[in-house]
Amino acid sequence: MTLVTTAEGDDPLRGLVAAAELRRQADRLAAVQVRRARVQGISWVQIAVALGVSKQAVHKKFGGNRLFRNQG
Repeated sequence: MTLVTTAEGDDPLRGLVAAAELRRQADRLAAVQVRRARVQGISWVQIAVALGVSKQAVHKKFGGNRLFRNQG
């Protein structure tokens, strides 16, 4: 059973656990794509538009040293 199926299922506790894991995975994927976008020179404005948030929100979440903190 996939996380999406579990999150949409009839068991609310299992659904919540699955929804939380989906959120964690989505956050990780977004961070990777923002990092790739910035490396390619894509502006914070373009990234914000793609994510459907303000430039300030995307820069606050992904900007500065936080963007590259997990690189070795």
